[in-house]
Amino acid sequence: MDARPPLVAMDLEGVLVPEVWINVAERTGIPDLRRTTRDEPDYDKLMRYRLGILDRHGLNLADIQAAIGTMEPLPGGRAFVDWVRQQCPFIILSDTFEQFAGPLMAKLGWPTLFCNRLEVEPSGRISGWRLRQRDGKRKAIEGLHGLDYRIIAFGDSYNDTSMLGAADCGVLFRPSAAVVKDFPQFPVIHDHAAMRAAIADFLK
Repeated sequence: MDARPPLVAMDLEGVLVPEVWINVAERTGIPDLRRTTRDEPDYDKLMRYRLGILDRHGLNLADIQAAIGTMEPLPGGRAFVDWVRQQCPFIILSDTFEQFAGPLMAKLGWPTLFCNRLEVEPSGRISGWRLRQRDGKRKAIEGLHGLDYRIIAFGDSYNDTSMLGAADCGVLFRPSAAVVKDFPQFPVIHDHAAMRAAIADFLK
């Protein structure tokens, strides 16, 4: 029997809350902003694409935050967070940004979140982004292994797959068909009830 204490790690968008950029696209009426890491595995390329669109349309940080303020967790997301925090240590590893995450974390009961930071000009224009670390999700898992945890991880997109591969157990949550095709080694689940069952089994 593995004596290491368990820990649950997971992505944020698409797992506990809706995709931020899709909601911004719907609020602003700019369909090109619907592109996410489900579609584009190169995160730098995706962010350059997004910021270019924001500049062309004259949108700034306040506009994005206004859209995020209307968002709610996915159905069952808050109840799942409350449940898993009673089971074992739990951490969210996300490529979102501190300036976006606050309202969403409040609605989830302020779980622990590791994410990145936007570079914002005094005018509110988003000029760039600062990653805490390249491939930070995977490196966070490796660091937690160094603290002697055994880890089950959940994610939905290309940018989660290195994290899933580094975990003791990696699971895809509602992934796109393309992600499933490219990463058939990971089991797939589609709802928070199945996620609870996978965690309960991992904790045995």
